[in-house]
Amino acid sequence: MTTVTVVGLGKIGLPLALQFAGSGATVLGADTNPAVVEQVNAGQEPFPGEHDLQRRLTEAIEAGTLRATTDTTAAVADSDVVVVVVPLYVDPDGAADFGWIDSATEAVGRGLRAGTLVIYETTLPIGTTRERFGAILSAESGLAVEDEFTLAFSPERVFTGRVFADLRRYPKLVGGVGQKSTAAAVAFYEDMLEFDSRDDLERPNGVWDLGSAEAAEFAKLAETTYRDVNIGLANQFARHAETIGVDVRAIIEACNSQPFSHIHRPGVAVGGHCIPVYPMMYLSGDPSATVVRAAREANLAMPAYVAGRVGALLNGLAGRTVCILGVAYRGGVKETAFSGAFSLRDELSTAGATVVAHDPMFSDSELEALGFTPLNDGVAVDAAIVQADHAEYHDLEAGLRSRLGLIIDGRDIGIDADVVLGAGGQA
Repeated sequence: MTTVTVVGLGKIGLPLALQFAGSGATVLGADTNPAVVEQVNAGQEPFPGEHDLQRRLTEAIEAGTLRATTDTTAAVADSDVVVVVVPLYVDPDGAADFGWIDSATEAVGRGLRAGTLVIYETTLPIGTTRERFGAILSAESGLAVEDEFTLAFSPERVFTGRVFADLRRYPKLVGGVGQKSTAAAVAFYEDMLEFDSRDDLERPNGVWDLGSAEAAEFAKLAETTYRDVNIGLANQFARHAETIGVDVRAIIEACNSQPFSHIHRPGVAVGGHCIPVYPMMYLSGDPSATVVRAAREANLAMPAYVAGRVGALLNGLAGRTVCILGVAYRGGVKETAFSGAFSLRDELSTAGATVVAHDPMFSDSELEALGFTPLNDGVAVDAAIVQADHAEYHDLEAGLRSRLGLIIDGRDIGIDADVVLGAGGQA
């Protein structure tokens, strides 16, 4: 039986660990957070919202196929395969902070034994698996990469909330630092994963060998950067549509009726752990990518643009109260990574507005901890901007709706709004 250590029991790492456990492996989950380790060993999901996670966790703990530990090195020493899913943080300028993942890699290296396969799933700048982590693992273990242990990269391509379904839906992209490493990683994922049939793919769904770690790293950055560039183009279309009084939504629908057009939807901001981050990671290796840079700048400019639109609609923001509906980076998640709500708040405040916020997923104290003033009962506002497409905003409760004044739908969620972004100025 294969023993697998998954390093990092976060929103991707823990579901992966359970996927492997459910596919016949004995799994050790390593995490530096003792509270997470304690919860996992007690069979309690440490974060809510991931479909089927609790059931799978309960089954794995009861069957003894998953055990969590804070001792990464000891876990690795007992393992045939190590999968690293530790966060790589990036600052607003795109500079990567390798602190946590370097520390994890050093701990892996100290426990590494000959014959072990190490795979990174954390999104990385191109060349990192081979040049940075290969060197650290070799230095810590005294083992030669490709000759004495194998090393590969396979990007996570899943969406939080539906990780298990996405593991079946999307091809698993794999590339190693050499032929031996690639073959080992392909064989591992073929044992651990099952795939849905996909008639829309040019080749069968499954584990796809991309030939090298660099190609697999590139693929993850490319697919995410494409989305940012596409949204940037849609945002520029929306801004132009407003100047000429047409509805960009109808234009996009018309364009996408032809199979070679796939224009995304415009929006008040691009947030989250991936789409605003990975283009900057790509640019760190390809600073001449002017299209990527321009799209990133276009998307970063949207909160200021929307604040300006609200100011124009209200004949100025000085003395006005504006409510941001949704501080999360997208609907249905209690996360604020690179959320546009922060820039939107700052732009509105700079223009003289009093800014309040509402989010059904956050308590008032949590909003305050994030630097927002909660929308209190009985307070009427001059305008409200839909920043996150929470389901609760699709059909606003009448009492809340009556207090919000002018509503600007920055996400085109179909709300009863006065203004929709890119709709020629009117809903």
